[in-house]
Amino acid sequence: MSNDEFRAAMSRLAAGVVLVTAQEPPLDPDDPGAPGVEDVGMTATAFLSVSLDPPLVLVSLREGSRMDDLLAEQPLWAVSVLTESQRHIAGRFAMKGRISDRLLFEDVPCVRGEVTGAPLVGGALATLECRTEERVSAGDHTLVIGRVLTAEVPSAEGGPLLYFRGRYRQLG
Repeated sequence: MSNDEFRAAMSRLAAGVVLVTAQEPPLDPDDPGAPGVEDVGMTATAFLSVSLDPPLVLVSLREGSRMDDLLAEQPLWAVSVLTESQRHIAGRFAMKGRISDRLLFEDVPCVRGEVTGAPLVGGALATLECRTEERVSAGDHTLVIGRVLTAEVPSAEGGPLLYFRGRYRQLG
């Protein structure tokens, strides 16, 4: 089986789209105008519930990606379950060779997580704050299992943003 055959087969599985966020130390600690922490975000479609008791979730991160490296050092992170009207946010944080995350977050309405301090997207279907419990190496990815510390269901309207056959979709 080739990588293309595997990719084509897996593209037939619809997946919800989330924005995973965390904070990292300042990129330039010697710059007095730099923020005290930097927000980092990444679009993910490999995200799922693992356990109800204790509440655990899993996100799959490309090994060596910025988020994988950050979560190896920073145990606190957050997830925003995106709505069908937030496709632009998903696309923005999925870009390869993108501009700085600071600029990507600039016009995205967010609130700070009470526990993690990580950005939570305003209007998301659900938001979760997590602490890493375990990291598992799996091929070219790292499976990060997180204990859910907070879970909220804001009064968001609309359906979920989905990813199917290589494109963002919506129900119906």
